[in-house]
Amino acid sequence: MNILITGANGQLGNEIRIASERCRDNFIFTDVEELDITDARAVKETVNDNNIGIIVNCAAYTNVDKAEDDRELAERLNAAGVANLASAIGEKNGWLFHISTDYVFGGNKNNTPCREDEPANPTGVYGITKLHGEKAVISSGCRYVIIRTAWLYSEFGKNFLKTMLDLTSARPVLKVVFDQTGTPTYAMDLASAILHIIDSRKYEGNGGIYHYSNEGVCSWFDFAKMIAEYAGNTACDIRPCHSSEFPSKVVRPNYSVLDKTKIKETFGIAVPYWTDSLKRCMANIKSGTLL
Repeated sequence: MNILITGANGQLGNEIRIASERCRDNFIFTDVEELDITDARAVKETVNDNNIGIIVNCAAYTNVDKAEDDRELAERLNAAGVANLASAIGEKNGWLFHISTDYVFGGNKNNTPCREDEPANPTGVYGITKLHGEKAVISSGCRYVIIRTAWLYSEFGKNFLKTMLDLTSARPVLKVVFDQTGTPTYAMDLASAILHIIDSRKYEGNGGIYHYSNEGVCSWFDFAKMIAEYAGNTACDIRPCHSSEFPSKVVRPNYSVLDKTKIKETFGIAVPYWTDSLKRCMANIKSGTLL
């Protein structure tokens, strides 16, 4: 089967590129230089010319703060572009695997892990446009698997892990918020889960919305502490602080732990604990094996 990966130069796309070497299918990797998903004609031609059976959409506008001032582009990438992908693959009776986010729950006051059927309530442009993308997929009538994830990091690009490695090695004191709780997700683990689902062909008859993050729960403060500890940056005094100390246009989710029961039971996926995955990723960064 021919599988199209959009947003292939991002964190998840790069990890899928690596993990796909173990798969039986043929993968075609594109980013905006090869395929602009907001161009409906180009999307349709790419799908038809390459006889695509599955699209894995990793393309998105992900700058949460900047999206507040760039709503039109965020909407085009996170919703209109997704609608183009859904329409094109729907005409081929193929499948769309679309990556969404915990930010669709931004306004919910949760104290238990978020289930797939919990009402969405985003608070910012990023979450709103990603929810619009989900709705575009569902209303298109195409066959789909939507996977919501959270706190994604990897060896590639800019992310919280990379930022904390730099800051904790350079600063004597660092404040990190402790009143936002979730679960870090190693992009390689998510990539492996997606490819496991595809390779097993168990998505047939099991379309819908699923949640995936690593196991466990922590705050951004806890995440930063573990990064510094594993990196040996023990000279940095990392202190917990409130979100209010870092004013932002965006109200971020204060609790967005995702319930992964559905994806584990449906597809037989074993989910690694977040600190174990963090160690693996940092080992790769240190060795440079995936960079």
